[in-house]
Amino acid sequence: MVETQDGLDLVNIFDSCLLCGVLVVDGRKKVKSLSPRAEKIIRLKAARVVNRSIDLLPAPLLALIQKTISTRKPVLGRKISLPAERGQRATLLVNTSLTGTRSAKKPGVIAVLNDISATASWESNMRRVDRLHSVGTLAAGMAHELKNAIVAVKTFVDLLLEKNQQAELAEIVRTEMRKIDSIISQMLKLSAPAKPEFSAIQLHFVLNKSLLLIQHLMEEKKIKLTRSFAAMHDRMEGDPNQLEQVFINLLFNAIDAMGHDGRLNVSTEFIPASAKPGSKPGKGSPQLRISIQDTGMGIPPENLSRMFEPFFTTKSEGTGLGLAIVRRVIQEHAGTVTVESELNKGTTFNILLPAGSLSL
Repeated sequence: MVETQDGLDLVNIFDSCLLCGVLVVDGRKKVKSLSPRAEKIIRLKAARVVNRSIDLLPAPLLALIQKTISTRKPVLGRKISLPAERGQRATLLVNTSLTGTRSAKKPGVIAVLNDISATASWESNMRRVDRLHSVGTLAAGMAHELKNAIVAVKTFVDLLLEKNQQAELAEIVRTEMRKIDSIISQMLKLSAPAKPEFSAIQLHFVLNKSLLLIQHLMEEKKIKLTRSFAAMHDRMEGDPNQLEQVFINLLFNAIDAMGHDGRLNVSTEFIPASAKPGSKPGKGSPQLRISIQDTGMGIPPENLSRMFEPFFTTKSEGTGLGLAIVRRVIQEHAGTVTVESELNKGTTFNILLPAGSLSL
């Protein structure tokens, strides 16, 4: 039995902390034992460090152990950060205690390690949700007030421009007014979205209509369009107007990301129930996959996880609302939208939507 100066023994620590890792250091400043859980937490194998110097331990943990030895006082509830998988960081909660008698010249140390990364991440996400909710509530109220005011301002400006014709000034003013009105309209759609009106639709019809609406932009930039409509069954239940808004938003983004002579590929695929990704044969429901791929500049890896956040944008004149609306509409259609990108090679948005029955 290894007893701490607080009267606790190592067995009791293991019994009361099954999800924690336990590290024991002897009076010679060597690692005496390392529990399996501790191995995973600090990403070190016991065979590598047991009976060897504590200098092999990660620097933040080593510092706490050395502090415990030098001050002869336990360290309680200290948070440290260590490297984790895939370039992430793990947050650990560390408690230390001296072992042996208080008069021992060279006491040992027991360190109890608890990985609280998930808790820290959850708290961070909840704080972000709270902030977004507050911002959304404020923005919705402001948008309603601005929407009412902008109507009166627009009417007054139009009357002034009719009496004082200055073509260049008129066009600038009208362009800026349309831009303001567009931003406010998007904010209102995001904060108080209209419920989709579902009906039996053909996906390819909605896609072709969306492509027709942005055809002039592709011609201006000499962008080559490739349609790969491989979905033999494209019928589904959905709101054609809202889905058209989704596709046009993604197509605009693709065109903006490309220079002249770019390539845009719009493809569809029907996924039978037995072939649904990640499921066993015969499980799940049939789906339709829509992919919109461009050869643009790509998205930096650090921005990928934030692309669908409200008000996040990398455009100098962007509102950061377009992709948030895209995700909201797709979710209301019981679907998912994801993004893949590689710098200087392009970006692909993939949408999965429930396919309709063959009788639609």
